[in-house]
Parts: sequence; C-alpha cells; structure tokens
Amino acid sequence: EIAHQIVSAEQRVEAGQGEIRQAAVLFCDIRGFTPMAMGMDPGDLMALLADYQSRMVGVIQAHGGSIDKFMGDGIMATFGAALPTETYAADALRCIEALGTAAADWYELRKQNGAAPLAIGFAVSAGPLIFGAVGDGERLEFTVIGEPVNLAAKLETANKVEAVTALTTAETLALAVVQGYAPQTPLQQRPARAVAGAGAPLDLVVLLA
Repeated sequence: EIAHQIVSAEQRVEAGQGEIRQAAVLFCDIRGFTPMAMGMDPGDLMALLADYQSRMVGVIQAHGGSIDKFMGDGIMATFGAALPTETYAADALRCIEALGTAAADWYELRKQNGAAPLAIGFAVSAGPLIFGAVGDGERLEFTVIGEPVNLAAKLETANKVEAVTALTTAETLALAVVQGYAPQTPLQQRPARAVAGAGAPLDLVVLLA
C-alpha cells in the first residue's frame, strides 16, 4: 500500500510530511524471548524469528493490516493508516482473533516437534494518529506517531500483569462494534485498571485469555 502511494503520488514524498489518520495499532511479541535468545545459536534464532514472523504477518495482511516495523521479536502493524478504511478498529480486533488461533497452532506444533512451545502476546489501540515519512534524503521510512501507538505498546506489556494473551480498551472495543465487529465469544471487561505509563486507570477488555 505504501509503495503504491509513493509511485502514484503527484509530488515526491519528503521527510517531515504527514497527515492525521483514524487508525488502529497492533503490537505482538513472544513471551520470554530475550532470555531465551541469549542462549541460542544465531542461525537457530534467526530461523525461529522468520518462522514466527511469517505466521503472524500473513494473518495481519489477510485482515487488511500493514506492517509498520519489526523490533526483534516484536511486530507493530497498523490498520487504516497506510490505506484509510472505515473499519480499521473492527479489522484489528478480528485480526487478533485469527492471530490467537495461529499462535495456538504454532504452540502445539512446536510442542509436538519437541521444541520449546512459545506464547505470544497481543494488544490493539485505535484513534487519531499521524501517518507520515521520517528520515533524510538518503532513506525514508513511513511510520505512525500518536497516543494509539504508545497505548498499544503499554497494553501489550500489561498483558503480563493481567495474565492474559491479548488486551484492548473499552473505547477501542466500542468503536470496533460500531464498525461491525462482533466478538466470537463474550469478552471480559476489567474496568479502572492501572496500566504502567498510562497516567490514569483504563477500562480494559480481554480479547484473548
């Protein structure tokens, strides 16, 4: 989507350009990855990451998401930023459901093959953010900046505190429902929860236990 925007734009894309988009941000990462990686053979480590990323990326793209960046074992994706849509929040929450299935399948496959089974955490936040280009004349990178980005990262970390697999906020869930999202199972509400770095308590929703 981003490549198409660049080649079809009437003017050259420059660093420092950006615009406000209504979008959703999704974060996911592998539980306990850093200590595990320290003791792994480099080749095995990179093969593990490639396997994990290929499984997650395929699901994200199938639900209309765009990969913003890879951060070690972390994946940051957006819905409605690179390609504006009216269903960004709904698409992101549907994606979480599918990612949960893919993660569970990968967990069982590794277990059956005698490899250490790995759990993955997910989080989504939606709202207005800035989508634009950063960098210099030699290298440009499209990225998103704003509260949904920061909050999604904090929610992913909060998964560990809440002892769950995937979180969002009640606000994002309400927006997704307006956009046509219907949860496959009843979702647990956790009102007024403390989230590190959030400043004020947040009404959380458990997407995957």
